[in-house]
Formats: sequence, structure tokens, C-alpha cells
Amino acid sequence: MATTTGSIHFLNVEYFFRILYDLVTGARVGGVQIDFLSLASDIWITVTIISTLLTIAILAIFIHSSLKYYQVLREDEKKITTIDAAHAEVERDHSRWDHIRELIESPHESDWRQAIIEADIMLDDLLTQLGYPGQTVGEKLKAVDPSRMHTLQDAWEGHKVRNEIAHQGYAYQLTERHAHRTIAQFEAVMREFGEI
Repeated sequence: MATTTGSIHFLNVEYFFRILYDLVTGARVGGVQIDFLSLASDIWITVTIISTLLTIAILAIFIHSSLKYYQVLREDEKKITTIDAAHAEVERDHSRWDHIRELIESPHESDWRQAIIEADIMLDDLLTQLGYPGQTVGEKLKAVDPSRMHTLQDAWEGHKVRNEIAHQGYAYQLTERHAHRTIAQFEAVMREFGEI
């Protein structure tokens, strides 16, 4: 076995620990003493302070935005909920019937026809609301139990006039008296169920 003289054949572990110790406790780099522990500590403190300030700023922005958001919601709620839903439904139906009353009081026959058609649409909505099945007003009226609707005959009479207007157009002679009587029949139905 050949050996070489003058070469080192062992690992000096103590040397590496000494280098590590010098780096941690302080070392000289180009004649300047560098203390890595205090440098790392200074960097950590700086990062911690900056992170804390950023967190406080973000939290302040979040709280301010949340307060503004809820303030806007409260203001919108005041604007939107001026009347309750039940009252709004009654108001809507009254305004529909008021429009029909305006049409029937007009001196024009075309307005009377329009009033009867709109009253029939209102009747259709009422029958649907009451849960009667069918695609047309006629089908729904056939499903009505006469004991549950005292004005069923009025509803049929009004609907028949509406059908005549729809099918015959201006060929159907509609007098002012007949138009008022038809609207009175629709009105009786609406009053029975509290729609107007």
C-alpha cells in the first residue's frame, strides 16, 4: 500500500465549527467587523415593524369600508322599503282599477273597449291568485265553485263581452251604457274578493 507523505488525511471538524461560530458571533470582512446575529435581529425587527404597520393600515381600511358599506345599505333600505309588501299589492291593484275607471269614463269607444279588456286581464290575475286551474279565463271560470264565488255570473257576463270585443273587433257594437254595465260586473267581482 502506497502512502503519500505530507498530505492531510483527516477532516478537521473543529475548524468548521470555528468558522460557523465566527459567522454567528461576528466576523471580519475586509477589515469591518460584521455581527450576523445583531444584523439578523435588526432585519427581523424592521420586518416586524413594517408588517405590523401594514396590518394596522389594512385593518383600518377594512373597518372604514365596512362601516361605509353598512351605512349605504341602511340608506338604500330607507329608500326602498317605504311601504310594506301587502300595502304595495293593494296599491298596485287600486292603481290598475283607477286606470280602468279613467278609460270607461272617456267619451271614446276605443277606451271603453280597452277598459273591458284590462278588467278581464285583472279577472284572470285574480282567478290565478285564487288557484283556479286553466290556461284561459273561461277555463278558470269553469273550475270555480259557485258557492265560493257569489259574483260568478257577473264574471261570466263580463268575460263574454271581452271575447266579443276580441273576436269581432269594431264590428261589435258597444254602447256606452253596455260598456259601463260590463265594467260594473267586473267591479262586483273585484269587490267581492277585496281587490279594489
